[in-house]
Amino acid sequence: MDLQLTGKTALVTGASIGLGRTIAEVLAEEGCRLAILARRSDLLDEVADGIAAKGHERPSIVVEDITRDGAAERIRTQIDAEFEALDILVNNAGGSRPMPGLGTEEEWAEAMLLNFTAARRLTHAFVAEMQARNFGRIVNVTGADEPSGMNAAVPPNGAAHLWAKALSREVGRDGVTVNSIPPGRIHSEQIDQRILPSKDAQKAWAEENCPAGYIGEPEDLAVLVAFLCSPRARYINGQVIHVDGGARRYAH
Repeated sequence: MDLQLTGKTALVTGASIGLGRTIAEVLAEEGCRLAILARRSDLLDEVADGIAAKGHERPSIVVEDITRDGAAERIRTQIDAEFEALDILVNNAGGSRPMPGLGTEEEWAEAMLLNFTAARRLTHAFVAEMQARNFGRIVNVTGADEPSGMNAAVPPNGAAHLWAKALSREVGRDGVTVNSIPPGRIHSEQIDQRILPSKDAQKAWAEENCPAGYIGEPEDLAVLVAFLCSPRARYINGQVIHVDGGARRYAH
């Protein structure tokens, strides 16, 4: 299937490693012109060089911490200077924040800023232009909104899903879609180094919790991102689509 993404411009945040890197690589393979964003410039250069080595246009690099004041405006200024317009925004930056006890005010505020507020600000910086051109795709890579323990990232995930749904209703008539993807256990820096840091732990978790029987690969999520970014996905809007091998125990 031709996803009709050739020539579309896309910005992927958190693109230096893991899910973000793979999403960028898949979008490049589909013909997108890319800007990749993260805090570590050396890793972004590696991603950009790898994409260029495969014969694709080398992505533009945006070195930025999206949680800093004024980040959304600085990012938009750079994108506007390098591209005629932005068609696709993939909000991938974020992270789990498990805590012992109740956590501190600082921990809760940091988690909300990273996992909700920063992506909302960045989206709001670009969405009016998308509406004016009658095309836009916003995909939020979020996380679980059903807590299994005290984790400061869970309420921001719920907030992101509600905001994305509200935004989808605001911009849907303008050809802009807004969807969210909570990953399950997928190989990434967070899963492989922090949550399930050994092969035995990963195998045990998958056998007990995941009908698929294994931990997913970043490509398993990236292909859905690419489809949701496509003009062909025009009628999929305001949705929360889990990519977790069936691990989620709820039907809603």
